[in-house]
Amino acid sequence: MNRQFPQAVPEIPVANVEKAAEYYEKVLGFRFDWGDDNGGIGGISQGDCRIFLTNASFRESYGTAGPATIWLNLSSRGEVDELHRRWRDAGAKILAAPEDKPWRLREFRIADPDGNQLRVFYDFSRDGQDGSLKAK
Repeated sequence: MNRQFPQAVPEIPVANVEKAAEYYEKVLGFRFDWGDDNGGIGGISQGDCRIFLTNASFRESYGTAGPATIWLNLSSRGEVDELHRRWRDAGAKILAAPEDKPWRLREFRIADPDGNQLRVFYDFSRDGQDGSLKAK
């Protein structure tokens, strides 16, 4: 049976849903779509990217923990660099600046106030832009 999966929606553990959503809105440019800390879950989005934020009481009821690492796959090296500049200028906690990695990804990493990481990347091995990193 051949099935197409929909886009995955990661769940990120946070101390407080509304405070985390405020950071994702003001610093990273996401939109807070719904939810609150009393309910234990909230949804944020930016374009086609959707993420759920959950507090400890919500996670305990489902037996989940954290922190989490979320990978965001962009369409070009330029998009990776531009998003890095935008987030850096907005005050995001940058853990690693954009760099071409030996595994043929251009990537950078940030952390949110709860220790979750967003790893932003572009896979340049698919478009012939891998230069000296081409497989022999």
